[in-house]
Amino acid sequence: MGRKSGGPLLRGAALGAGVLLAGCQTLDLGESKFIPSDNPVTVDTVTRGDQLANLARRQHPKILKTYGDEYSDPKLERMLARVVGRLTLNPDSPSQTYRITILDSPNINAFALPGGYLYVTRGLLALANDSAEVAAVLAHEMAHVTANHGIERQRKEAEAVLTSRVVDEVLVGDSTARAAAVRGKLRLAQFSRNQELEADAVGIKATGRAGYDPYAAARFLRSMDAYQSFRNVSGGSDASLDFLASHPNAPRRIELAQGHARQFGMPGTGTRDREAFLEGIDGILFGDKPDQGYVRGTDFMHPTLGIAFSVPEGFVIDNSSGEVVAAGPGNLAFRFDGTTVARSLSLTDYLGSGWLDGLDKSSVRTTTINGREAATARAYADDWQFDVTVVRVGEQVYRLLTGAPRASTQLDTIARQITGTFRVMNQAEIAALKPLRIRVVTVRPGDSVATFANQMVGVSRKLELFRVLNALGPGTTLSAGDKVKIVTDR
Repeated sequence: MGRKSGGPLLRGAALGAGVLLAGCQTLDLGESKFIPSDNPVTVDTVTRGDQLANLARRQHPKILKTYGDEYSDPKLERMLARVVGRLTLNPDSPSQTYRITILDSPNINAFALPGGYLYVTRGLLALANDSAEVAAVLAHEMAHVTANHGIERQRKEAEAVLTSRVVDEVLVGDSTARAAAVRGKLRLAQFSRNQELEADAVGIKATGRAGYDPYAAARFLRSMDAYQSFRNVSGGSDASLDFLASHPNAPRRIELAQGHARQFGMPGTGTRDREAFLEGIDGILFGDKPDQGYVRGTDFMHPTLGIAFSVPEGFVIDNSSGEVVAAGPGNLAFRFDGTTVARSLSLTDYLGSGWLDGLDKSSVRTTTINGREAATARAYADDWQFDVTVVRVGEQVYRLLTGAPRASTQLDTIARQITGTFRVMNQAEIAALKPLRIRVVTVRPGDSVATFANQMVGVSRKLELFRVLNALGPGTTLSAGDKVKIVTDR
């Protein structure tokens, strides 16, 4: 979700985040570029004390923390194991091994580390529509491993960091040196794009050779494009954790993927293994986990913390790790989080305790919100103004920050609308909240796209999301006997 930057308000955290888009350049795509390494670093080298593979192994707990830990589902794991097993029946590297982990994240991502560590999020699995698409994604990531891309990227990134440090610490004010550092970063980005296209080519070759539909890569790239477009309007989870944040995507890339697939024949070549895949993902968690809270339209409800609030119509909520943010019309923005504060510290003193930059101390006021002790204040940063409200619930203090441009006259109205909805949920409300899941259902005679879109709960723009999840174009219809995915809490 694109958000407007409000400048620094909380120390160590910003109200919003910008989005950087890199342009594509013409690349040399000769077949000679697509040769895997003769000496790949794989899981079996860990037992031989390989330094880089051990480094990757040490990164594993950090990745689990970043992406919400491991997602456990035995039938889903068996389905993935079959796909990986089929892909690794490779006569060119019979001893190669991989460890695959499903990450408990709604983001759409997959990646690999040196040492044969493969990761795929449950969000990506929910978006895919057959085993061939998952095989294409995994083969792409496995290609990074066999080509030793992780090692090369680490070396290049280390060089870029060192260059940046020299410029910042030694050559301050030297515009020529700074320009050289920028060019170095651009070369690193170009290097990364070359790697991605190389992995596309090697991965599609591996997918087709394993007997899967080689056109699955291009098909899933389209699905991710459609997902990104949907999320750009609807909002979503942390975009920096998504595949498209680190993998170049453009019509040219899809076109190249189709060209590689044509080496195996016309569309229809290979298997999709759709039935087994849909059986594997039936019931997979969709969206937020209970310990992260749930977004339901303009409402945010956290069953574990037992609190809830709402934003006005026109705002889009993004529930990310550790905070909830929302963007609204007129460059309005909102941020919510919580922290532990000793009961002996008053809320007015807490507001002035140094965690808040730009505080107008004369604006600090005590109040109550739905029977809860609270305090409010104003803060300013550059061209922005903020309403800051803190509410105490037991040992927790919840912070509600609403931001608007200095010239805006809407700050007070919007801030009071949001903070006035903050409340502690009762046990009946908490018990009624259930996580959303993907359910696979069969199309009956007379059913339509609208039939299933209307069955979906807990999501916005149901018709568009149903089409994105099922890779259905604008004019595509359903036939009796087809299987489709819906989002529901049952």
